Amino acid sequence: MSESYEDIFNDALSFIGESKVLDDSEISYGPLRLTVAPKEGKANTLLADHLFSPSLFLAERIERALIPVQGRRGSALTTISLKSSDEPPFAHYLEVVELGAGCALPSLLMSTSAQPPSLVVVTDYPDDVIMKNLKENVNRNRSHVSYGCITCCQGYEWGTDAHSLLSLTGSEIMGYDVVILSDLLHFHNSHNVLITSLKSLLRKTADSRVYIAAGRYTSPNVCDNFMKIANSEGLCIEEQVSGGQEEPWLGTMEVANFDKQALSVRKAACRFWIGRWAA
Repeated sequence: MSESYEDIFNDALSFIGESKVLDDSEISYGPLRLTVAPKEGKANTLLADHLFSPSLFLAERIERALIPVQGRRGSALTTISLKSSDEPPFAHYLEVVELGAGCALPSLLMSTSAQPPSLVVVTDYPDDVIMKNLKENVNRNRSHVSYGCITCCQGYEWGTDAHSLLSLTGSEIMGYDVVILSDLLHFHNSHNVLITSLKSLLRKTADSRVYIAAGRYTSPNVCDNFMKIANSEGLCIEEQVSGGQEEPWLGTMEVANFDKQALSVRKAACRFWIGRWAA
């Protein structure tokens, strides 16, 4: 790896001018109550013990409906779990997976939408400490998940066989309508395996999308390396927000430990891309 995990974290702290990314290990965003993993073992080395700005950035866009949560397909899991007489038209909702989810703020916020995805799967490295925290976040917030949405959690190492994740969807062959990558690009030496997983999981249709956010503390050449590999593998990824832009925080949900000014600073600290399969 081109820089250490400590370097990445210190760069992030230096950039936002704060002594901590959050004041404590608990995160409150709207109805969600989340925790980060304890600062030990893989949770520490893989940065699962902090919430970084890109997750907040994506959450704000989800809250403002700038990342759509509705699509064409529903999930077999959803259909099975509901009485047929109560079943709403799930054929219009998406199936979503988040890789390297950490505390899973973006994907779990999607599950609370008024018209949610039919399936939200949160994943992270299959480490006991990381997965224990992630499962607790999913279970703690089940009461806030909107009717018609199934949420589940699974350990997954990038680059490995994705069959277990694909089997959760309504069509194992087709994959997920949406893949979320929040603050993962700084793992420079993992770009190839991350893109291998992305190719396996992203549904092979024109309307499937991958949403990618990164902190500006991730070197531009590192981000460029990811995009170069992705483009060579048949993906078209276009940058939407390059960072440093002056748009204020426009979310309306309460975010504990942050005022609007602090959230605006973190929003400006992010870059954002949307990817699809090339024509």
